[in-house]
Amino acid sequence: MLSPEQIASIADELAQAEEDRTTVPLLTARHPQMTVEDSYAVQAEWRRRGEAAGRRLVGRKIGLTSKVMQAATGISEPDYGAIFDDMVFENGSLIEHEQFSNVRIEVELAFVLSENLAGADVTVFDVLRATEFVVPALEILSSRIEMEGRTIVDTISDNAAMGGMVYGGNPVRPHDVDLRWVSALLYRNETIEESGVAAAVLNHPASGVAWLAGKLASHGDQLHAGDIVLAGSFTRPMWVHPGDTILADYKDLGTISCRFV
Repeated sequence: MLSPEQIASIADELAQAEEDRTTVPLLTARHPQMTVEDSYAVQAEWRRRGEAAGRRLVGRKIGLTSKVMQAATGISEPDYGAIFDDMVFENGSLIEHEQFSNVRIEVELAFVLSENLAGADVTVFDVLRATEFVVPALEILSSRIEMEGRTIVDTISDNAAMGGMVYGGNPVRPHDVDLRWVSALLYRNETIEESGVAAAVLNHPASGVAWLAGKLASHGDQLHAGDIVLAGSFTRPMWVHPGDTILADYKDLGTISCRFV
C-alpha cells in the first residue's frame, strides 16, 4: 500500500499533466507495489481537489465493461471515474482537441438517475427503477499517463481516462426500449469506423450501473438522484484528430455529433 504522501504526490502529477496536456510515466513502473485500492485513493484525492477548486461532480463513468474494450486495453475488469460539470458537452459542440491527451471516442448509453442507488446488493432491476431516462452519449477518452504497458492501476489513477462526454439524441424511459439491442454506427468524417450493440456491456448496459453501485459501496460512496452514469462502451475506442467531425447514429434514439478543432 502507498503512503498518504505518495498518493498526494501522484495526484499532484496527474493534476499537472491535465493542466499541461501532457502525460506522465507509468505509475506501475515506478510503484510496482501499487494496488487497485491505492489507485482509487489517488483518484479520490484528485476528485477532492477538483471539487475544492469549484468543479461540480455530476456523475460517474464506467469503463472496460465489454470484451471489445478489455481486448483493446489488455485489462480484464471494469473500473470507474468521476464526471465533472465542465466535462459535459451538448450535441453539436465544437470541442478543443488540445484540452485532452491521446484523444479517443467511445459509443455509450448514459443513465440519468431519479433516485439514489446505494449498497452492495443493487440489481439491474433496481437500476431500471431508479433511472429517469437513458440517452445516447459519446465518451471522450483522455490519457494523462503514457499508453504503452498501462495496467488497470494506471488507468484508475487517471480517473479511468475520462476526458469528457457529449450527449444527444432522443432520451427514452428505460422500459420503453430493449436496451440490450440499442445499436449505433460511429462515423468519422462521413466514414463508418465502428459499430456495436449495447448488450456488449455485461450483457445489459444496466448491469454496469449495478456493478458501479456495488463498487462505490465498497469505497463508502453511492450514486445520487440526478447523477449521469456513462454505462460503458460497446465499440472499440476510435482515435480523433483536430478537424475530425464525429457522428454516432443510434437509429430510433437519434444522433450525436461534435467536431474537434
